[in-house]
Amino acid sequence: MPQSMVSERVSQRIFFGVSAVLFAASATVTIVWCASMSAMGEMPMPGGWTMSMAWMRMCGQTWPNAAASFIGMWVAMMVAMMLPSLAPMLWRYRQAFDRTGPGWMTALVGIGYFSVWAVFGMATFALGSALASLQMQVPALARTVPIASGVVVVIAGALQFTAWKAHHLACCRVTSRHGCMLQALQADAGTAWRHGLRLGLHCSTCCAGLTAVLLVIGVMDLRAMAAVTAVITVERLAPEGERVARAIGAVVVVAGLAMLVRAMGLG
Repeated sequence: MPQSMVSERVSQRIFFGVSAVLFAASATVTIVWCASMSAMGEMPMPGGWTMSMAWMRMCGQTWPNAAASFIGMWVAMMVAMMLPSLAPMLWRYRQAFDRTGPGWMTALVGIGYFSVWAVFGMATFALGSALASLQMQVPALARTVPIASGVVVVIAGALQFTAWKAHHLACCRVTSRHGCMLQALQADAGTAWRHGLRLGLHCSTCCAGLTAVLLVIGVMDLRAMAAVTAVITVERLAPEGERVARAIGAVVVVAGLAMLVRAMGLG
């Protein structure tokens, strides 16, 4: 076997080995965080639902510290959820531009990608905390949450059928499954950073509906995280990802309608 092929296989094993370690570490941090939040319990709210403590400031904690804690955990969660579908793209980038180096440009693509998710996390915490505070102050608003949650899930499922979703999913799939988009890039740090940001924007936009479902079901629900992770990975990597996305949309719409029926006491 040629030496170049041996070197390629060793490099591939090291790359995916490091990716597996990073995934395991982020998944462990996420599980520990969810367990610690669950141990604090949830706050019963008017309307028969409970509010997660993830949106609350702990005793003696400042809002900046609460935000920093949430965003740190959010990024760890997103690394665990997105890395399975991101790793193939990062490997193709390394093959194209970072083959002989230590992999710093490939790492920069990943950092740019998850920086977008960190910004998304900041916005999520700001919105979630504001809504949590408002719901505690206005009981009538809190009572509408079960119905509003069902509506959000239905809308998220419907988004799976839109051209908007198809466009962003296609951008993610082309980069994840093929290397053709890499041909137009230059081998420098600035381009690597921008490539990561661009991919992160496409991915976070593509996943907006599924992320909304996760937030509605429960940001600390490990089963929901696992399900959304599987869905995102299949959408990106399966040969018929577009059809999979629509099938998932149908399932999500049905689940949202069931939530509405339950919330309105019709079931």
